[in-house]
Amino acid sequence: MSNIPADLRYAKSHEWLKVAADGTATVGITDYAQSSLGDITFVQLPKVGAVLKAGEAFGVVESVKAASDVYAPVAGTVLAVNKALDANPEKLNQAPYADGWIMKLKLANPADAAGLLSAEDYGKLTA
Repeated sequence: MSNIPADLRYAKSHEWLKVAADGTATVGITDYAQSSLGDITFVQLPKVGAVLKAGEAFGVVESVKAASDVYAPVAGTVLAVNKALDANPEKLNQAPYADGWIMKLKLANPADAAGLLSAEDYGKLTA
């Protein structure tokens, strides 16, 4: 069973979203996604300032098994990216919900996060 923190929201495409009180959100890939990919060797990060639509591919995660697009769970503007992943992409395997975050977004509409899956629903999706 994957690690599925209850305080996050989840996309069916296996990204997680953690919304802060200031209307920003942190985005990464789930434990299930990193486990399915295997040893991650490269992460293509989005550009700071990029405006993303919900469901739009914003980067790529490459592993020894495959390359997989990563999708924006909600619409927003990229405020920051996790530059540590350039030198240490394995952080996505080691700590997908902590040091392995991919980007921070200013949400176009904070209410959009409510449309994502709860931890319980994501658990059912990945069971």
